[in-house]
Amino acid sequence: MQRVIQVSLNRNPWSIEVDAHARLEVYLSESATALASDPDRDEILLDLEQAIVEQCKRRMPPNATVISLAELAPALEEIGPVTHSSATAPPNETTTGNATSSSTRPLQQVSQGAWISGVCLGLAQHLRVEVTLVRVVAVALLFFTGGAALLLYGVLMMLMPFAPLDPQLAAPASIPAKSREWTELLRSKLATLAR
Repeated sequence: MQRVIQVSLNRNPWSIEVDAHARLEVYLSESATALASDPDRDEILLDLEQAIVEQCKRRMPPNATVISLAELAPALEEIGPVTHSSATAPPNETTTGNATSSSTRPLQQVSQGAWISGVCLGLAQHLRVEVTLVRVVAVALLFFTGGAALLLYGVLMMLMPFAPLDPQLAAPASIPAKSREWTELLRSKLATLAR
């Protein structure tokens, strides 16, 4: 039996096993120390917490509600240690071992973790907001525009490129996978017609 505690990651409550919490506490402490001189330290740490949550959620079995060391350790390894070097990094950019957290992330559809095509998830990652907020706004727009927001969603599906699939993460669910397949097929047909 493993003890479980509640923690706040990026201002959201999460259940985490005690040994995973100890490892996470060390990682975040080391990251905070590395960012001590950065004026955006608190914002970067919140973004880092969000990245950790996303990496753990992708590794968790379906219906799991507790983050264990089995999900946390590979997530932290993939993110890598946080380093801050004002001499080598442009302003507002902090480097982690395998990724860069900067003020502009590419605007791409993210199929892994998507509900339909990944437009809302891609917008959320680009804007650095919770995907739930983007989805709520999308549904509200759907009702307030009398369905015209569906046209906007379709246009964004066609215009936004797809983020590459990460082989370490679970494959996209059936609807996002089919949506990606149909969108890429339609794009290729339109490209052929445009020639």
